[in-house]
Amino acid sequence: MITPRFDILGQAISDASRTQMLCELMEGRAYTNKELAAAAGVTPQTASAHLRLLQNAGLVVAEKRGRCVYHRLAGAEVAHALEQLAAIAPADSLHRAQQRKAGGLAQLRSCYDHLAGPLAVAMTRALLDRGMLVEAHGAFRAEPAAQWLKLGVVLPERPGRQPFARPCLDWTERKLHVAGPMGRQILDHALGSGWVKRHRHKRGLMLTAPGRVALEQILGLQCGTLAEAWAV
Repeated sequence: MITPRFDILGQAISDASRTQMLCELMEGRAYTNKELAAAAGVTPQTASAHLRLLQNAGLVVAEKRGRCVYHRLAGAEVAHALEQLAAIAPADSLHRAQQRKAGGLAQLRSCYDHLAGPLAVAMTRALLDRGMLVEAHGAFRAEPAAQWLKLGVVLPERPGRQPFARPCLDWTERKLHVAGPMGRQILDHALGSGWVKRHRHKRGLMLTAPGRVALEQILGLQCGTLAEAWAV
């Protein structure tokens, strides 16, 4: 019987600087050593040592693009596991650190390849209330509806081996948002349609005026009650 090496993972995430780097990478984008060093408040040399340890633990991978080496999470499974750990972690180690570092990142953000934060939770609640999503036995099931195409979602013709819509516990709200292929399609559509935009110099997303209108029309969300920092 093969025993999972939780000790290796535990060592990798036991340092506050490495934790901050992982939180930065949970957005889904790739960053250079210098960018991650700045996010964690350490020197580039120290960041390199931290990143090697994270790579050895299978949490991070490095990709060379031109003259630069970029680092990203090893995959969606890593992002999902980190999101779940964040939901039960003490606030001082993740929640407050993220809020302070990104200035309100928790309001609207991407968790690797899907939307997260209060807006994502509100969207999920609206989908459940409208019967477009059904929660059963700890999973989500999507029901046919015309509104899916308006959200950029194409439902699969038959169930796959992996769930199409996966519940993900939001680490700031302690409530569910949608992950999985459905969550990825919604985020891609929101970015492509200009409903949300990425900040140029910091993590997180901004909800645009067209995005507010679209979500009010499609899901009945009262986006006018959202924090002003969400809108541009």
